[in-house]
Amino acid sequence: MSNTTPSAFERLFKLSEHGSSIRQEVMAGITTFLTMAYIIFVNPAMLADAGMDQGAVFVATCLAAAIGCFIMGFVANYPIAMAPGMGLNAFFAYVVVGSMGYDWQTALAAVFLSGIAFMILSLVKIREWIVNSIPMSLRLGIGAGIGLFLAVIGLKNSGLLVSNPATIVGMGDLTSWPVVMAALGFFLIIGLVNRGIKGAVIISILAVTAISVIAGQQNYGGMVSMPPSIAPTFMQLDFAAALEVSMISVVFAFLFVDLFDTSGTLVAVAQRGNLLDKDGKLPRIKKALMADSTATVAGSMLGTSTTTSYIESGAGVAEGGRTGLTAVTVGVLFLVALFFAPLAGTIPAYATAGALFYVAILMMSSLKDVDWKDITEAAPVGVVCLLTPFTFSIASGIGLGFIAYAMIKLLSGKTKDLNLGVVVIALAFAAKFIWG
Repeated sequence: MSNTTPSAFERLFKLSEHGSSIRQEVMAGITTFLTMAYIIFVNPAMLADAGMDQGAVFVATCLAAAIGCFIMGFVANYPIAMAPGMGLNAFFAYVVVGSMGYDWQTALAAVFLSGIAFMILSLVKIREWIVNSIPMSLRLGIGAGIGLFLAVIGLKNSGLLVSNPATIVGMGDLTSWPVVMAALGFFLIIGLVNRGIKGAVIISILAVTAISVIAGQQNYGGMVSMPPSIAPTFMQLDFAAALEVSMISVVFAFLFVDLFDTSGTLVAVAQRGNLLDKDGKLPRIKKALMADSTATVAGSMLGTSTTTSYIESGAGVAEGGRTGLTAVTVGVLFLVALFFAPLAGTIPAYATAGALFYVAILMMSSLKDVDWKDITEAAPVGVVCLLTPFTFSIASGIGLGFIAYAMIKLLSGKTKDLNLGVVVIALAFAAKFIWG
């Protein structure tokens, strides 16, 4: 062990064992934070559409992310950062509250219950059975479908996508300020990412906001202040409504998406950092999953949607992050971000539209691994991808995808591709659609 490495850090994070150093881990943490800091601005704006207090959600977002990062870092010792997840916040705001008509207090209780369920599944190892029973094609399709769902939200927030009685949807005014700025933000992100510039997403959001303020299209609310009160959302969960039978599918959808999002992210980031064991498995996976589920439970009590592992953690791993000190660094930066609430309130919805579209593209990249030559595998993927955005429901898209997979395999004579997990989930969704 290096003489310059404090024993406390070495004991906590095993830096020497991972061939790392404090400086390397801190720089990796800063890199990861810059790539995912957009959630500080996007999440409060999205949940505000569900009727939640934007300032309180801003605080809840930062605190939930910090809690998740600290648990992941100190307990699981992985360089994987956490924050309220994209896609899950959209499902919360636009489906559970917007389309299904539940209030946000009920939705928060559903998030809490999904976190408890995730915790139980991780402890009793049912998680492995569930994950292993889901066909790879559906896993890929779900990720891409959620990406397309985010794209629709981004297009709507920018004003590029508008309702049209004749064609259901239509194109908005391409010369309007929100559309032009959203397009500029998106192009800026792609240009910066292609040049390898860190923090491309947050740079784009801030640039579009600055241009809008200078042009007089957006009021400037300030830069730094004491954090807003979290009281409007803290412990506001409505369990009575969340325990209704009709909410089971909502809790399941929160759980299901978080389950695969977390599992996929953990494996992908660990593989990139050579953190898998000789059998290709993730050591301490139970601790990592407990970090995720605990952060989700804590986040729901604070007042935000599901907290999950971020694939952007790969940016920090690419910079040399190998231990939990990277995640702890990200957590500290989220706490620092608490004092930038006025800036978060200044950012208009169209400034984050480009970020949503960019994240959608990243999520759709999973489609490259689909076996398009096997129509019985490709067709269910198409069902999930198309019906998730067109029904404006992640839960409906997932459910219809499972039903399609089971029916297609059955009618194609490929029953060997079916397993008990797929059949049970398909039947459960079919019952839900038929009897509500």
